[in-house]
Amino acid sequence: MHPAPLLSFVALVLIFTPKVAAADPENKKQVKGIVGAIVNNSSRIGKEQRIAMEMACEDFNRSSNESLILYIRNSRREPMHAALAAMDLVDSQKVEAILGPQTWEETLSVAEIASNKEIPLLSFAEAIPNWATQKWPFLLQASPNQFAQMRAIAAILQSWAWHRVTVIYEDIDSSAAGVIPYLSSALREAEAEITNVLPLPPFPSSKLTNELEKLKSGQCRVFVVHLSFELAVHLFERAKKMEMMEEGYIWITTDAFTSLVHSIKTSTISSMQGILGVRSYFPENKPQFQDFYNRFRKRFRSEYPEEDNQDPGALAVQAYDAVWSVALAMKESKLGDQKLLQRILRTDFDGLTGKVQFADRSVAPARIYQIINVIGKSYRELGFWTNGQELGLFSEMINDPAIDNNSMQVLGQVLWPGSRPYSPKGWTPSESDKPLRIGVPIGSEFKQYVNFYHDEETNTSIFGGFSIELFQAAVEQLPFYLPYNLLNFSGSYDDLVKQIYIKNFDAVVGDVAIVAERCQYADFTHPYTESGLVMIVPVQKSSNKAFLFMKPFTKAMWILITMISIYNGFVVWVIERNHWPELHGSELQQTGTFLWLSFSSLISVHGEKLHSNLSRLVMVVWLFVTLVISQTYTANLTSMLTVQRLEPTVDNIDTLKNSAAIVGYSNVSYVLSYLVDVLQFNQRNLKGYTSPEGYVNDLKSRQIAAIFLDVAVAKIFLAKYCKGFSIAGPTYKVGGLGFVSENGKLQELETSMIASEKCMDEALDDDISSLSPSGFWVLFALTAGTSTIALLIYLSHCNWNINENLLVLRTRRMLVLFLLRQWRHQEQRFCRTVSNSESPGSSPNTSDEARFASDLNVENMA
Repeated sequence: MHPAPLLSFVALVLIFTPKVAAADPENKKQVKGIVGAIVNNSSRIGKEQRIAMEMACEDFNRSSNESLILYIRNSRREPMHAALAAMDLVDSQKVEAILGPQTWEETLSVAEIASNKEIPLLSFAEAIPNWATQKWPFLLQASPNQFAQMRAIAAILQSWAWHRVTVIYEDIDSSAAGVIPYLSSALREAEAEITNVLPLPPFPSSKLTNELEKLKSGQCRVFVVHLSFELAVHLFERAKKMEMMEEGYIWITTDAFTSLVHSIKTSTISSMQGILGVRSYFPENKPQFQDFYNRFRKRFRSEYPEEDNQDPGALAVQAYDAVWSVALAMKESKLGDQKLLQRILRTDFDGLTGKVQFADRSVAPARIYQIINVIGKSYRELGFWTNGQELGLFSEMINDPAIDNNSMQVLGQVLWPGSRPYSPKGWTPSESDKPLRIGVPIGSEFKQYVNFYHDEETNTSIFGGFSIELFQAAVEQLPFYLPYNLLNFSGSYDDLVKQIYIKNFDAVVGDVAIVAERCQYADFTHPYTESGLVMIVPVQKSSNKAFLFMKPFTKAMWILITMISIYNGFVVWVIERNHWPELHGSELQQTGTFLWLSFSSLISVHGEKLHSNLSRLVMVVWLFVTLVISQTYTANLTSMLTVQRLEPTVDNIDTLKNSAAIVGYSNVSYVLSYLVDVLQFNQRNLKGYTSPEGYVNDLKSRQIAAIFLDVAVAKIFLAKYCKGFSIAGPTYKVGGLGFVSENGKLQELETSMIASEKCMDEALDDDISSLSPSGFWVLFALTAGTSTIALLIYLSHCNWNINENLLVLRTRRMLVLFLLRQWRHQEQRFCRTVSNSESPGSSPNTSDEARFASDLNVENMA
C-alpha cells in the first residue's frame, strides 16, 4: 500500500476517535441503545447542541433502568466530513439512530448512508424537500417547518404596509429550494413581493461590498436576511461601515441568526442596532427548563470559557428533546428492530414541525415565533406570532384568540436603525429618478379647492386646498416613494390639460372637471367629487298662504288627533248613554250626537253632565292632552306667520331661455361650452365671472337671474351663502373632478372644507317645520290607555252583576224566563239602573221570576 493513502486513513481514524457519553462502567444497567450525532463543533450552534445532547443522555440514564450510549462526531460543516462521520457511526459504532447534521447539504451526504442500513436519520436542517423524504423513508425532519416562520415574517411586513422586500440568503440548496419559495408564498398572502434577491456564498467574500452598494443605490429599504450566524454577523458589520444601518433601513432576520442573538459579543452587537428578528419560541418558565438552564450554563462555561454568554438557545433545547425522544422510542421498540424504531420516531417527529418536545413530554407549539428587537447591548422581546390566525401578532404568551391582532403597534415601541422611534417607509427615491412634473391651476375661483401664493421671502411656491391635500394623502398611501414637483399654471383649464399632451407636465392636480373634449388629450382618474352641473338662483318670500293653518301639524298628526278624539268620544258615549236623554233617538241622531261629543271635547269637557267617575277620568286626561296640543299648535302657527317663507325665483331653465334673462358662469371652467352646446343657451345672454363675490352681488341686484356651477363648487357656494340662494331644477350630469383616494381621507377632507365655511346670511331665520306624532306619542298613549282601561272596567262591572244574579237565582225556570225576556226586548242594548227598571204604567211583578228578569234588564249592559 502506498504510504500516502495509509497516512490519510490513519488521520481519519484519529479524527473520528469515539467520544462517548454513557453509563458508568461499573453500572450494571443493560445497554438499551446506541445513538450517533453529527454536529459542527466549530460553531456556536454545534457547541450548544453537543452539550445539550450529552446532558440529555446523562439525564435519561439517570432516570431509566436502561443505558443509552451517545457517539458525537464533528462535521466541520463540510458534507464530505459529515459522510465520513456517518460511515464510522454506522459501520464501526453500530448506532441505531443518527441525530443531525445542521445543514441540508450535510444531510444530503448522510441520508444515503443511513437509509441503506435502514437507520433513522433525524436531521436538524431547516428545510428538507418532499422528494428527499420519499426517496429516503428513514429521513426525518426534527426542526420546525419553515413555512410558518416565513408567514411570521410576512405578518411583520403586512403590519407595517411594506409591500416590497429584498431577500439576502446563503447560496446553498436548502435556501434556494426550500426557504425562498416558502417566503415568496407567504408574502403573496400578505400582498407583498420579493423585488430583489442577493445570494451570498457560504463564506465571507470580497464581493460583498459591491453587492451591498447595488442594494444601497436601489429604492427598496426592507431586507430579509436568511444567513447562517457567522455570515450574518459579517454582513451587518459590513453594512454598518457602509452606513446601511441608519435611518430608513429595515432589517429582518430569520431563526438561523435570531436563535443565537443571545450569544453575540458586546463588541459586535453595536453594528446590529434596530434589527427585527423572529425565532422559535419555547417556554422558559417551566421547572424542567430552569433546571436544564442552570446546569447548561455551568457546563458550557467550563468547556467554552472564551464565550461571553452561556445561555442555551432554542436549538440547544431542540437537540436535548431529540435525544430524549430517540431514547424513549428505543425503549418502546424491540432491540434491533430498526423499522419499528423508525415508525415510533416518525410518530414523534412528524408533528415536530408543529411542536418541540422537552424532557417530560410537555409540548410548546413551534408554530409560535417570538419577535425581538436588538437594542443596546442585548435585545428586547416584543411579542409573539402564532399560526392560529391570519396574522396573529400578540404581546403576551396567552392562549386566547381574542387578543390576536394584525398590527405590530400592539407589541410596543420598536427602535429602528438610526435609533428612530417611528417606522420607516421601506422605500427611498433613487438618485437616478426624476421627480414628476405636476401642473396645478392657479386661477381657481374657489380657493378651498386650490389655493396658491408665492412666498417672496423664501422665493417658493406654496400650494394648498382640498385638491392638493387629497393628492398628497393619496401619494402617502402608495407602497413606494413617488417624487414630484408642483408647478403652477395660469392659463385656462382646457389649456392646462393640453400641457400633458404636449409633454410639458406629467400630470395635473386640481379642480379639473372631467368632460368629453378633454379626454382626447389626457386620461382622467375616477372622480373624487360628486359629478353634475346645477343652477343656483336667489330665493324670495312665498306668496301661497291659503292652507297655512294646516302646516303646524303633519298629515299623520292630524289623522291621529282625529282618531283619538273619536275613540275618546265613543268611550264616553258608551259609559254615559243611559244617563243622557240626548244620547237616545234615531241612528242618525245618535251618530251626530256621538261625533259632537267627540270633537266638542277638544274645547269643552261637559263635566257638569257626566255621571260616571270613569267618564270623568277619561275627559280629564283628554283635556290635559288637548291643552298641550292646542298650545303647541298656536305657537307653531304663530311662528309660521311671522317667519319668511322662501322659494326660488326661477324654477327651470326654460323660464330663463324664454325671458332672455342673463345667466352667469365661471370664466375658467367648462360651463360656457356646456351651456351653449348642450343646454342651447344664447351666448349673448351669458356672463362670465372670476370670483364668487361677483356672482353674489349681481344675483342680489337681479342683474343676472341664475348661475351655473359644478356640484363640487356649488357645495362651497351654498355653505357660505346658505340663506339667500338655493338650487333649482335638475342636476345635469358631467364627469366630476378627477383622481381618487380610498382610505377615508377623501370624506374627512371634504367635510372639513365645507364645515369651515360660515354662512354669511345671518339676518334670515331658520325655517319652521311641521310637527309630527313622534313628539307627542307619550300623550296619545296616555289618553288612549286611560280610555281603554275605563271601558274595560265598565264592561267587566256589567258582566259581574249578571254573573252575581245568575249565582244567586239558580233555578232553571228563572233562567228560561230571563232568556225569553231578553229575546222579547232585544232592542234594549244597554243596561239600566235599578231605579229605572219598571216602566210607567206597568203592573208590579212580585214573583221571583219577574224580579230576576227586571234586575237583569236594569243592569248597565251594552
